[in-house]
Amino acid sequence: MSEKQCYYEILGVDRGAGKVEIDRAYRKLAIKYHPDSSKAEDAVDRFKQASEAYEVLSDADKRARYDRFGHAGVDGAHSQFNDVEDIFEAFGEMFGGGGMFGDLFGGRGGGGGRRRRARRGADIRCNVTLTLDEAAKGVSKDLSFRRNVGCKTCAGSGAAPGSQPETCATCGGRGQVVQSAGILRVQTACPHCGGAGQQISQPCSDCRGSGLQSEKAELTVEIPAGVDDGMRVRVQGEGEASPDGGPPGDCYCFITVKEHELFKRDGSSLILQLPISYSQAALGAEIEIPTLDGPEKLRIEPGTQNGEVFTVRGKGVVDPRGGRLGDLLVQVFIEVPKHLSSEQEELLRKLADLDSESVLPHRKTFLEKVADLF
Repeated sequence: MSEKQCYYEILGVDRGAGKVEIDRAYRKLAIKYHPDSSKAEDAVDRFKQASEAYEVLSDADKRARYDRFGHAGVDGAHSQFNDVEDIFEAFGEMFGGGGMFGDLFGGRGGGGGRRRRARRGADIRCNVTLTLDEAAKGVSKDLSFRRNVGCKTCAGSGAAPGSQPETCATCGGRGQVVQSAGILRVQTACPHCGGAGQQISQPCSDCRGSGLQSEKAELTVEIPAGVDDGMRVRVQGEGEASPDGGPPGDCYCFITVKEHELFKRDGSSLILQLPISYSQAALGAEIEIPTLDGPEKLRIEPGTQNGEVFTVRGKGVVDPRGGRLGDLLVQVFIEVPKHLSSEQEELLRKLADLDSESVLPHRKTFLEKVADLF
């Protein structure tokens, strides 16, 4: 495992640098590698790396342990930043709305700290049943379902008309609180406002303070060609509204494909089991077979064996991921007739004689059959 880079080297400062110099160095790196503006491929990693170094060196206790023991002295004592938003969560208290992040990131701070992250609306599920033909060729489907949208009475605020939501006094509108336990700082959702950053003293009577109302939605969804049973089609932005002004969720259409009377599907291939007669298998024939695009001619070669498979190119189902058309696989099986006309029987007996095949005589009494057995 490669060793971690020195925090002082990351920020580009000397070991004796003061707090102001460390702040200035981090600000310079944050501007350079901020993902919203930097075009560098490793911008996010560099931004997280600089933030981790700054978190340690800007804290007197952590810096003292780092200077004495190196990375081993602060392992587990600093945050693990999974994304850029985690950095704002960690440093919102440290800089406030008018500090470094308020200026640097276009007003993310406000009201004494970083603005809480707007939650995305919930996703919803719709079930769509298709025939094999619809799934293979694509189809427009009209769907009807219920979903939560912003309450029109309170414009989604949750507060009764004439009143306004109040900033939560506990978290100052940030929706998060920081709890310290020794060297650890844990940030959690505010217990008083549930992470909303606001409290409603006079809730809207129509939505009961949620800011959302249920409504019937009607939507036309374009189902692409080639979808298969169990797949899902995402319709962006057609889910439920956000409870606090964030983007709406998505609608996911879960596909069920009915069984077809003739065809079975295997990926992008279709399988057709085709009965043929003994004479067609032996002598060969040209047969008209069904496909999803209409009748198609298939040549049965002389001497075809039971279970043999013929491939009809491009008559399967399109692959929704690659766009390539699959094939139709025609598996033949020789059908033996249960009833023969006298002429058919006579001809088959002659054929059996020619092939020196042993066959039962046309008629035989029960006693003759018993005698043959013993």
